[in-house]
Amino acid sequence: MLRLGFLLCLLALPLKAEEVVLGLSSDKVAITATFEGLEILVFGAVKREGPIPETPLDVVITVAGPSLPVTVWRKDRRFGIWVNTDEVRLDAAPTFYAVATTGPLDGVLSATEDLRHRISIRHAIRAVGAAGMTEEARRFAEALIRIRQAQNAYQMLENTVSFDEQTLFRTEIRLPANLTEGSYPTRIFLTREGRVVSQFETVIDVHKVGLERWLFTLSRERPLIYGLMSLAIAIAAGWGASAAFRVLRQG
Repeated sequence: MLRLGFLLCLLALPLKAEEVVLGLSSDKVAITATFEGLEILVFGAVKREGPIPETPLDVVITVAGPSLPVTVWRKDRRFGIWVNTDEVRLDAAPTFYAVATTGPLDGVLSATEDLRHRISIRHAIRAVGAAGMTEEARRFAEALIRIRQAQNAYQMLENTVSFDEQTLFRTEIRLPANLTEGSYPTRIFLTREGRVVSQFETVIDVHKVGLERWLFTLSRERPLIYGLMSLAIAIAAGWGASAAFRVLRQG
């Protein structure tokens, strides 16, 4: 009897009729001394167990960098100069965040689903450090978003995901040169009428290599040696520039 009840429960569970099958042009990014950024191609397909439904799907893709604490300052003019006055400290905010969609975000994703899955830029920040903020603190968070959007660290890429025959999708996301080392979770959501029907997550690994890796490790593990080496290089560079200038003057 118990076995029969268990089987009936299984039959009552909804089948996942549509699933994401994902691919990346690269799941590893190596930061070198000459790294100038990289375009990542995110592509995939929709796996189905039946015919394509009449109601169309949409695709939302997010790529997030490591989250770190951040303090947002407000400047005010005092005695003729601009000084920092008020501040709000967020526990963490993504160092990089991109959202790519097949259409306008508010058209392909409901506000409830956005809040539930922390998809939009503002919810990505609030989810990790700004939950329950006051109205004043929200304005600081919005200022942070504007600053990082200007730096291309936060990207809202609406209507950039191509979706062929409701089956194959693709988009390109530009990673800037000043990437923070770490894991970059990449999420893909299938939505229908604003509701998430399937999702998939993978990770892009961003790490320093070569001289960049050696200097980074040295600065963390041997800060005294790193400081002395930096000072010696600065002195040598200054002496070399001075010597070159004297030679040019004598010539």
